[in-house]
Amino acid sequence: MSSTDYRKVIIMGAAGRDFHDFNTYYRHDEQYRVVAFTATQIPNIDGRRYPAALSGPLYPEGIPIYPESDLEDLIRKNQVDEVVFSYSDVAHEYVMHIASRVLAAGSTFRLLGPGKTMIKSTKPLISVCAVRTGCGKSQTSRRILSILQDELGYERVVAIRHPMPYGDLAAQAVQRFASYEDMDRHNCTIEEREEYEPYVERGAVIYAGVDYEAILRQAETEADVIIWDGGNNDVPFYQPDMHIVVVDPHRPGHELRYHPGETNLRMADVVVINKVDTADHENIVTVQQNIRAVNKKAVIVKGASPIFVDDPAAIRGKRVLVVEDGPTLTHGEMAYGAGVVAANYFDAAEIIDPRPYAVRSIAATYKKYPTTGTVLPAMGYGKEQMKDLEETINQTPAEMVIVATPIDLAKLIDIQLPSQRVRYELQEIGQPTLSTLLKERFGK
Repeated sequence: MSSTDYRKVIIMGAAGRDFHDFNTYYRHDEQYRVVAFTATQIPNIDGRRYPAALSGPLYPEGIPIYPESDLEDLIRKNQVDEVVFSYSDVAHEYVMHIASRVLAAGSTFRLLGPGKTMIKSTKPLISVCAVRTGCGKSQTSRRILSILQDELGYERVVAIRHPMPYGDLAAQAVQRFASYEDMDRHNCTIEEREEYEPYVERGAVIYAGVDYEAILRQAETEADVIIWDGGNNDVPFYQPDMHIVVVDPHRPGHELRYHPGETNLRMADVVVINKVDTADHENIVTVQQNIRAVNKKAVIVKGASPIFVDDPAAIRGKRVLVVEDGPTLTHGEMAYGAGVVAANYFDAAEIIDPRPYAVRSIAATYKKYPTTGTVLPAMGYGKEQMKDLEETINQTPAEMVIVATPIDLAKLIDIQLPSQRVRYELQEIGQPTLSTLLKERFGK
């Protein structure tokens, strides 16, 4: 389409994989010019600019970020040669609908292979990914951290988390979190804190940001071993020495129907079938058969996610509002999570439907994700949305709030109703265990 001696590119993303693909593949390649990013999934990311400080000498003005709805107009206006799809946790059919839009607008549709963007570490690296959002990556990562620290004796375990850069991108290029004060200083959102706090609580350091080459090189200076803590169902940004992928028998078949989760499954060295304590047996069998249909070499580990609350008796007989992890309910498409399991297990009288009480951005979230059930997603991509979440919680007629987010939500917002926090950890069932596998590969 274009008459220049370089190919014009648009990268479609959600403030994560898209920036990484640009940094590792396009930033310094004079054969290409990335004329725009498009954004979806993340509120308020479009209308901004990928900063010149991160873009390199080919992009002295930086790169504009537009809403994904502008895609066709951007292709035609800029005479774009190819469009790169760079975000995660979408159905295969959805990817091809996007491809059809791109092709009809006159451009080439492209997916970059994982090997094109993976960076090699100088330290042993374990990646933890999944086939869908909400499978249990975080608890699996915490379990691996515990094994490395307590059983294998690694004193310097550093985690690197999949990006969540919702603020000043240049300022967030490399972020290091070793204390709660670090999170306050970086103005972390609820979603960020949910991922960082569990590591900080265990005395580990966790990095995140935008420039993952720079992040890795800094992390290597203080790490004996690195955990890549993936986001959504994205593939790793780094070449793993062991690739662990979590699947969910509450959503049988999704392991083969979502991008790039199926890629993760096919690449996996170890597959963890999580939540076997609450899933139907036939669904567990279906998932195991699907694993073996596409990956015969992976070792399968089965795990449970037992739940704990401080005072189970406080839930019994109460009308409860359940607050769950936001992304799990929204683009993860789960109608419930650990909070609903806890409400039922500890004999709540009723689960209050929060939708009639939702305000502003929370109401908009329900509209955008209509499959969300009678639970409240803990959306908190900024201070305004956290206020909306707080107001929604406090105006419901609940007698008890069950908070099933990975962090203590009451530290961030003023919950005026009595509350109980749900905790859950990975517990392997039978053999082999992650402990055995990690000792075989990384034992000193």
